[in-house]
Amino acid sequence: MYLLIPAVFLIGYTLIALEHPLHLDKSASAILAGVLCWALLAVDHSFVAQLAGGGEAAASFVDDKLLEHLSDISSILFFLLSAMTIVELIDAHSGFSIITDKVKSSNKVALLWGLSFLTFFLSAMLDNLTTAIVMSALLRKLVKDKEDLWFFAGMIIVAANAGGAWSPIGDVTTIMLWIGGQVTTLNIMREIFLPSLASLVVPLGVASLYFKGRVERPVAEAENGDENGNSHPVTRFEQRLILFMGVGALLFVPVFKNYTHLPPFMGILFGLGVLWVTTEYLHGGKIHRSEQKVVAVLRRIDVPSVLFFLGILLAVAALETGGYLAQLATAMDKAFGNVYIINVLIGLLSSVVDNVPLVAGAMGMYPLATFPPDHDFWELLAYCAGTGGSILIIGSAAGVATMGILKIDFLWYLKRMSLLALLGYLSGVGMYYLVNVLL
Repeated sequence: MYLLIPAVFLIGYTLIALEHPLHLDKSASAILAGVLCWALLAVDHSFVAQLAGGGEAAASFVDDKLLEHLSDISSILFFLLSAMTIVELIDAHSGFSIITDKVKSSNKVALLWGLSFLTFFLSAMLDNLTTAIVMSALLRKLVKDKEDLWFFAGMIIVAANAGGAWSPIGDVTTIMLWIGGQVTTLNIMREIFLPSLASLVVPLGVASLYFKGRVERPVAEAENGDENGNSHPVTRFEQRLILFMGVGALLFVPVFKNYTHLPPFMGILFGLGVLWVTTEYLHGGKIHRSEQKVVAVLRRIDVPSVLFFLGILLAVAALETGGYLAQLATAMDKAFGNVYIINVLIGLLSSVVDNVPLVAGAMGMYPLATFPPDHDFWELLAYCAGTGGSILIIGSAAGVATMGILKIDFLWYLKRMSLLALLGYLSGVGMYYLVNVLL
């Protein structure tokens, strides 16, 4: 029974990867894998008793751990749903056209570099998940061809994760290390900026050698109505109002968190609530404008993608609860004992499983007495855990969200983007080593 849980996880992972050949939606595979992992954990009473440290404690151990993980998972899902709703609301009001109208270049290389750097810095200000959702919506307005769209999206994932790694608020793992006292604000920004930049610039440079030509834009306007097919186009004032309020709501999240110390999903729910009230009064009794209200926009949210996210996080949480990730971390420590090798491997593992439990395990294994604040171990851990998830599309929240929004195929990403992301990841590690050891 002990080996069944990781076996189910690997089978589920394989089914997700083979979604298109098997004609099986990845959300179904993820949900089944997540539930089965927890079910197997619950029915193996001897294993649970060993984890809980006793028979009486084992009775409620799995339930307590499931609820504990569900608290963290639900906060991510609420954040994802709220961010997707805000983005769709901006889209329903053609707000993104204000930005896309100013993007004149159709050269693939120029557009790729421009959008990637925009994502890189936006991710540092917001976070990689929110940035990926916003940029995915922008890409749908800028690129028509599916192959080109997916390639742009792949670089957006790399850029979002790279940008999030060097900012204290850009990635959930960097936030964990920042709050835990392992890293400080100015130091992490100074030490990780160049490695993060290298992890983006190197893939961009390689891609520029063969990603040539011009981008074909989607048709700007539908036969009737605006670019979203709305029968009653919005005014310029409404476009600007909802765009600025929507972006403002996203930028307000870290401010809200800093002053209230509440989880980020509370801040984005507040922003959504303000937008909801605004659009209700803006469109009031206008029956013909109902498609631009939040109730109508909610129907456009990709619920299967949210369930896919839920399944993946449940499966990884089961692995963490079962102690598999902690055992893996301990084994790496005994086998290598080198902070560079351990962190590089943690980054590679984060492309397969969620980086949060991996970083949490590392924080538990190495107290601040062993590695003091701003030690090389913590800095490199922030970089590796943040950018390693780009190697596979389901290795990061940004990747999973983009995959769901733009329907990117797992195997396509593996063939076209994984090697580029790996090259960038290793380049960043090399940059860190060069700056901190060789110079």
